[in-house]
Amino acid sequence: MFHYTPKSASWLNAVEGFFAKLSKRRLKRGVFRSLVDLQAAIKRFLAETNDNPKPFIWTADPDKIITAVRRGYQALDSIH
Repeated sequence: MFHYTPKSASWLNAVEGFFAKLSKRRLKRGVFRSLVDLQAAIKRFLAETNDNPKPFIWTADPDKIITAVRRGYQALDSIH
């Protein structure tokens, strides 16, 4: 089943932040001589991150999210 996920979905911010941190701290200036080396670097990053986890604290206002979703539905309805 197909599910449309807008690029601006607020819950993606945590995922985007995680991948940005991975890229900046482990991959950006790294030199990987093979796919195995790259995978090992990613696994090390995951292990280090999991050794000292920090919870994601949601700061978005749910009412604003619901309002934005309703505006999105109205925009889609006006197109069809």
